[in-house]
Amino acid sequence: MAKPNKTKAGTNIQEVKQQNAQAQAGQGQYGTEFASESTNAQEVKKQNQKSQANKK
Repeated sequence: MAKPNKTKAGTNIQEVKQQNAQAQAGQGQYGTEFASESTNAQEVKKQNQKSQANKK
């Protein structure tokens, strides 16, 4: 028996698979771009406090 192309809710399965594949392909561009820069939360807080102190 062949699988239906739509779910009970009426979602087109092929279309969703295609969109997922496109999203996966596009992720390589931006997904790793920022991940390599690790953020030190303590350092950021310190910098923010300095910035606020300088504004006053």
